[in-house]
Amino acid sequence: MNRIRKWLLILLSFGVVGGSYAQEELTLREAIQYALKNKADAKKSQLDVINAENKISEVRSGALPQLNLNAGLTYNPIIQKAALPGEIFAKPGEPVSPGTTVLVAMGQKWQANPTISLTQQIFNQSVFTGLKAAATTRAFYQVNHEMTEEQLIERVANSYYDVYQAKMQLETIESNLKSTKKTREVIFGSYSNGLAKKIDLDRTNVTVNNLESSKLQKINEIELKENALKFVMGMDVDHEVVLPNTTFNIDIQVAHLDTAQLDNRTEIKLLATQRQLNVFNKKSIEAQYYPTLSLKADYGYVGFGEKFPLVNNNGVWANFGSIGLNLSFPIFNGFATRSKVRQAQIDIDKLDVDIVDKKMSLKMDANNAQKQLKNSLLNINVQQANMKLAKEVLSDVENNYKNGLATLTDLLDAEKAYAEAQNNHSTALLNYKVAEIQIIKSNGNLKSLINE
Repeated sequence: MNRIRKWLLILLSFGVVGGSYAQEELTLREAIQYALKNKADAKKSQLDVINAENKISEVRSGALPQLNLNAGLTYNPIIQKAALPGEIFAKPGEPVSPGTTVLVAMGQKWQANPTISLTQQIFNQSVFTGLKAAATTRAFYQVNHEMTEEQLIERVANSYYDVYQAKMQLETIESNLKSTKKTREVIFGSYSNGLAKKIDLDRTNVTVNNLESSKLQKINEIELKENALKFVMGMDVDHEVVLPNTTFNIDIQVAHLDTAQLDNRTEIKLLATQRQLNVFNKKSIEAQYYPTLSLKADYGYVGFGEKFPLVNNNGVWANFGSIGLNLSFPIFNGFATRSKVRQAQIDIDKLDVDIVDKKMSLKMDANNAQKQLKNSLLNINVQQANMKLAKEVLSDVENNYKNGLATLTDLLDAEKAYAEAQNNHSTALLNYKVAEIQIIKSNGNLKSLINE
């Protein structure tokens, strides 16, 4: 026993059981708030919301004027010649043989052509459809961010209560250990006076050793679960926290929350928004049936010369400009557009199926959560009564043992039964809190946990 105590002190001194960092009490609300600010999932979904504005700007750019500056430089080592009728070059009155052809070089060795071009869409149905879809794109990422936050809240709450249950189980082990040590002291005193058997003292020592080992294992389990909680929160594992003792409060009103309004669930909102985006995608493909009309304007210079650079009297420059309309009518593309439209409609139909299936799944989850919550409430009451009864039995057996009316086996069994009743009670509480989270989730109000 002294050896076990010694190892516990060593573990404590090296921070295995407790760290060197200042402990901070962490409520569920604070844990959720911390996770929403620091967890990578929440940060990334928030960045997606911000990036949605960039994607919307990209779509809008198609409706804005497009301005481009182009410049070209060409060197012609061999200038192409054009075949012209000889009559053009004949002097007045000079006879020219019929069919005479003269080759004339057209151009110069060097040619430069800087041009600025402007293009403006006047009518393009696909661009207009994209502009209509822009607001839906923003809504999609906002709903996705909300769902990410809800999933994070659920994970944090479940992990939080898991740690709390382990701590309750540790308290049960410590209470049982304390009681068994008192029993051992009584037996040791009786054994020293020749009133008890050595086997009884040995059995008690074995029980104490087993409880000491269970305590160490539970401490290690708590540390692992706390690390898991910190990871879900996005908190450094070296940051020490403690949970308050008022975590497992029972709110009977949760069982009466309305869980039938499935349209308010973010899962349904996200699918509905995705469907709307698919509808816009189909309309964008159908826009390929429409004609397009655009305005195009060009202005630039063209320069020719025998030498480079084409400045300082080495070249001749002339400006030019043009304004025109470009009208395009799609006539036939081998039914490619029709096939794409049908594929887009299939995507819409698949999402309709997903929405129906998701509603059925959410309704089942809500129904199961309500039943689980009611069963957990009943089980909590049963376990509370059972725990009270086990404590009374233990008290009676302890008195009987002191008076020689009960055996050591009876006493150890009573202590074990009381510890099991306490563990069953903490498990029932955990099951209730897990079901409570599912009920609140089914109600679409998980963020209410932030206000607890």
